[in-house]
Amino acid sequence: MVDRLTAVMLLVVTLVSFLVHLFSTGYMRGDARYGRYFTCLQLFTLSMLGLVLANNLLFLYIFWELVGLSSYLLIGHWFEKKSASNAAIKAFITTRLGDVGMFIGIMICYLEVGSLQYADLFAAVETGTLAGAWRTIAGLGIFIGAMGKSAQFPLHVWLPDAMEGPTPVSALIHAATMVAAGVYLTGRLLPLFDPQTLLGIAYIGAFTALFAASIALVQDDIKKVLAYSTVSQLGYMILALGVGGYVSGLFHLTTHALFKAGLFLGSGAVIHAMHHEQSMSRYGGLARKMPWTAVCYLLATLALVGFPMFSGFWSKDAILSDALAFSILSEGHWFLPAAGFATVFMTAFYMFRQYFLTFTGAPRDRHAYDHAHEVGWSMRAPLVILGILAVVGGGLTGKWFGAMNPSRSGVAQVAAFHEAGHRSPWVAAALAAVPDSHAAEHAAGGAAAAHGDDHAAHVHHQAHRTAMILSTGLGLLGILLGALMYYERRGGATVLQPAAFAARLRPLHTLLLNKYFIDELYHWLFVRTTVVAGWFSALFDRRAIDAVVNLVGRLGWLGGWLIEIVDRVAVDWFLVMGSARAVSFAGDRMSYAHTGRVRQYMVYSAVGLVVLGGFVVWWM
Repeated sequence: MVDRLTAVMLLVVTLVSFLVHLFSTGYMRGDARYGRYFTCLQLFTLSMLGLVLANNLLFLYIFWELVGLSSYLLIGHWFEKKSASNAAIKAFITTRLGDVGMFIGIMICYLEVGSLQYADLFAAVETGTLAGAWRTIAGLGIFIGAMGKSAQFPLHVWLPDAMEGPTPVSALIHAATMVAAGVYLTGRLLPLFDPQTLLGIAYIGAFTALFAASIALVQDDIKKVLAYSTVSQLGYMILALGVGGYVSGLFHLTTHALFKAGLFLGSGAVIHAMHHEQSMSRYGGLARKMPWTAVCYLLATLALVGFPMFSGFWSKDAILSDALAFSILSEGHWFLPAAGFATVFMTAFYMFRQYFLTFTGAPRDRHAYDHAHEVGWSMRAPLVILGILAVVGGGLTGKWFGAMNPSRSGVAQVAAFHEAGHRSPWVAAALAAVPDSHAAEHAAGGAAAAHGDDHAAHVHHQAHRTAMILSTGLGLLGILLGALMYYERRGGATVLQPAAFAARLRPLHTLLLNKYFIDELYHWLFVRTTVVAGWFSALFDRRAIDAVVNLVGRLGWLGGWLIEIVDRVAVDWFLVMGSARAVSFAGDRMSYAHTGRVRQYMVYSAVGLVVLGGFVVWWM
């Protein structure tokens, strides 16, 4: 199935994948498994393209699982490293947990509708065939699968650890394939979600955006900062889809793929030049050694921050506008836009913290700095292309998404659900491609809704202006704070001292540095619990199961011993040997009558005849 959304996703996936392949020719040169790496990379791209082109949930699920398999192979490419092997297993298991929910949702859809075609599912929602609790459960199950792939809280823990794979793989995972799959699935199946599910989706996205951005504030690993940034930006997209911002969520998916691929490939260039050092505390002054990389990285950073006129500005502003308009129209749920605006400030701060620590100031590792150099053109060309797209990508893709919007009042309709209980605003739009449907009738809405649409349009216009001013101001404030704390003036001093702030806020700093101890919590709740359960199972097996087995064995041995006694005494001695003795005894006794004397035999015969004759006479 090829529609506007599919066409845009095909372009993004193939473009980013091509640039990652090109970058990898230089980055992976000399790797022992060079051919295997590119084979898995091709499988990864193929799986994502198949997922995007699928027109039913069955084929989507097949390619969905292939995406997970490909990511497992690529994250664990350097499997001789224990950390890489563990990261691959962690990613595979965590996403499989989400896939269980997705499988349940797909089965419910098939049992209720009898088909897995998108058009049939949307028509079933429209006619009420798929409604009520089953629709809610199916929607939740499918979204749980999307949470796993798109690393939404609480299934986010695998994505930062996935940085153990080669950096070009990180770029592909974070930009156009695996994590994009969950957002794409949510957007593609948006008509299936009822209002309550959509609201839950919005809150999960908003919390994830805020939660992950706060962790990125203090990370020292250059790829870990970008990893938590990806989790945060995915939260933005999920937030937008939850409030009905179909276009803004998928628009940000596209722009994010471009500038985040540039950031990861840029970090790969830095890591390559610094001999695989990933700690930003050992960087510094690399703009003088790597000017091309520094400029391209700055362009992608400005796009991620949402700096005016860069690609991320248009899509992020659209998300914040939708969230703010939703809160105004629903007269509540203010956490959603508040989390979005707070994330803008934190994003600007941690990204420019990263940029200043990496490319400005004095070098902190003189030996590594002296040997650093700009990457070759096979790695530099993708950075330049993605740097340019970080500037103009929003304008290029914005027109496509502008034509994709099914209704300008989508946010208003979703907000109205929490007051009235109408059906999803995207059902009519999704049914537009279904033959013989009444999508046009429902999309029109009638003249009675004209006043409400005008009000929604006015609110959305006001929200757009407010969101643009707030997000721009907060972004500039975050950049300013990052410069004050991490931009080194002559002499190597900064205006504000990060160490002093960390000391004053040590409990909070420790909490953020350890990622809220979520991994440790999961380790105790699930890993240690599983280990303890395994220990008890082994103990039960030894003390109970083995005891029963051994008892049965001993009883069998005892029974065999008794049977042996019976066999020896009753059968062998009494029956077999006793019969032989009886026959022998009888034979001995009979032998006395055989003396060999003929006259004695004649006497015996005569006596016998007399006795027999007497018996016959008596009987007669």
